[in-house]
Amino acid sequence: MRADGNISPTTRLCAVIGNPVAHSLSPALHNAAFNALGLDFVYTAFRVENLKSAIDGMRALENFRGLSVTIPHKIEIISYLDQVSELDRSIGSINTVINDNGCLAGVGTDGPGALKALLDAGVKLDGARVLMLGAGGAARAIAFTLAMKSSMAELILMDINAETLAGLTNALRAGTSAKITAAGLDEASLATAVGRADVIINCTPIGMHPREDSSVVPAALLRAGQAVFDIVYNPLETKLLREAKGSGCRVISGVEMFINQAVLQFELFTGQSAPEDVMRRVVMERLKG
Repeated sequence: MRADGNISPTTRLCAVIGNPVAHSLSPALHNAAFNALGLDFVYTAFRVENLKSAIDGMRALENFRGLSVTIPHKIEIISYLDQVSELDRSIGSINTVINDNGCLAGVGTDGPGALKALLDAGVKLDGARVLMLGAGGAARAIAFTLAMKSSMAELILMDINAETLAGLTNALRAGTSAKITAAGLDEASLATAVGRADVIINCTPIGMHPREDSSVVPAALLRAGQAVFDIVYNPLETKLLREAKGSGCRVISGVEMFINQAVLQFELFTGQSAPEDVMRRVVMERLKG
């Protein structure tokens, strides 16, 4: 949106699409950043069920510059795009779409955003056993990034959906040299896996608003010294993180990944350096408010 607050025929449109999207902080974050730099952009949210029709609409609208893509569309959307990097195609999941004169390019910023969050928190990944809960779009991006950018001793994957779990496991074994272990997400297997893990990453929506009273990992399984990263960012402190902190774990909030990936998206949308301090302030105010 322009500095004067007006939307004009030249205003570039960006949006987040998913289902649900009512909880998303992306509009507040990106609009604040656009306004801070005086850019003629505006960002909104669309609940989308028919993904192909939505992408056709984006392609047809000249001013529709970019999309953030969230649950449940991160995997399916690749089939409707014109350009996807070899790495992102291997991952099989993207969260960003850029429209260049009707040519739609897909990019993943979840993986780099998550890796930066872990490293900024001082988590040592080399030689670590990493347990990842969930095998959906964000999990795929994070798993491939960690497998390619670190020297983990082992990546343990768990999900309740056997087909989704097998798909990610096979893709990682085929596309990386990381040691991959997979198991169904049941009570007994979870207890064993948490007991072996140095780093735990929750990539499921369990604990997200409005289900703040849920956690994927029982508190009794956690132990001091583990690092626990929950990619859920609303609420700011999930039940999992609260209980992990109480157990003496190092905790990393999903808000760090959210801000990191949004900074990368902003720069892809606009071609300008993101005002990260503005974006962080807006997100933290909304989550604490």
